[in-house]
Amino acid sequence: MVIVHDAAAGPARGYRSVFRVREFRPVFAAHPLSVLGAVVAEISLTVLVFRATGSPLMSALTFALGFLPYALGGTLLAGIADRRPARRVLVACDLLCAACAAVMVLPATPVAGLLALRCAMAFVAPLFQGTRAAALADVLGPGEAFVLGRSLMRMVAQSAQLIGFGLGGLLLTVLAPRAAIGLTAAGFLGSALLLRFGTRARPARAAAARTPPLAGLRAVLAGRRLRVLTLLCWLPPVFFIAPEALLAPYADGIGAGTAALGVMMCALPVGTIAGELWAGSRLGPRARSRLVAPLATVAMLPLLAFAVRPPVPVVLAALLLTGLAHAYGIGLDQWYVDAVPEALRGRAMTLLSTGLMTFQGAGMALAGLAAEFAPVHAVVTASAVLGTAVVVLLLAALRSAGRGEQGPRNETDPAAK
Repeated sequence: MVIVHDAAAGPARGYRSVFRVREFRPVFAAHPLSVLGAVVAEISLTVLVFRATGSPLMSALTFALGFLPYALGGTLLAGIADRRPARRVLVACDLLCAACAAVMVLPATPVAGLLALRCAMAFVAPLFQGTRAAALADVLGPGEAFVLGRSLMRMVAQSAQLIGFGLGGLLLTVLAPRAAIGLTAAGFLGSALLLRFGTRARPARAAAARTPPLAGLRAVLAGRRLRVLTLLCWLPPVFFIAPEALLAPYADGIGAGTAALGVMMCALPVGTIAGELWAGSRLGPRARSRLVAPLATVAMLPLLAFAVRPPVPVVLAALLLTGLAHAYGIGLDQWYVDAVPEALRGRAMTLLSTGLMTFQGAGMALAGLAAEFAPVHAVVTASAVLGTAVVVLLLAALRSAGRGEQGPRNETDPAAK
């Protein structure tokens, strides 16, 4: 498949150059619509199910169903990302989610139906995310513009989640939960329209069309270097997620109020957004690549401050510093896309997002389980130590894989040398 992108954009020079690519703008505009829709649906549906059943367990299950189908959907549907035209896949996923949300609005839909529809929306989410990531490389090219575009999408998702939780809570003070879910349907429909009429029709990747889906997934993980890169994307979030998962009991344990808890919950994503903005706007591709290993290695070290059960200001500083160190993700994105065969890019990106969500969910569960047997501050401290050790081991394995595998490498990737 020939990669076509707007030649008028020229070489990437920061985030502004990405917006010069005409086709990227509707993709970017569609992203917050779908993210906000998903977040509002998550809050509204949780409230709706609790009011209908009076069961905290059912309410929690509704929230968990946003994560549980990820692994199954990503595994079974990943091949579609390469075997079908990207625009068709993206629009179909958005329309399916809009239809599910529209059915949720109907008063006759029972609780079991609401949960099944929630599963259906989560089931196609990894396919949508993987296909969109692969399509970004087609729109922007697989170089610096791609990693900057992916960085923008990541920051928009984090910002939209923060806004969406507040907006969802506000909406539920003036609207019934089913009415709020109706806005979700409108958001997904708006995203589908932007993608359908704002992006170019491209054929499926011909080489992938002849490859069975599961064989394609095995091919993604067959190479040692790509396998280690995938683990480097998947495993650190298992440990990064521990403080966020345990902030509520930690705040309660040190006597902090709900306002302090809210501020602490925002610290890590705010730091992450600031770090990515700095790396994307101030650093070139070579500098971002050189920073991957050192930043990834030290990223969790600020969380060691939890060992002394610190007060709120110290917690805020630790979380902000950890978030800032996430700037290494831009360089890691470039390493990953350089290592993925173009014909398998859609499957690789779908697998990447599937594993990321699955491992984050597992990290939350493991942190909560550990906190049943040990103090919260000790669990966060142990997570930082273990997470740092895992990153160091993976970086060492990546250097070894770079020396042992033949083929083209990114000259800006120190780990490949």
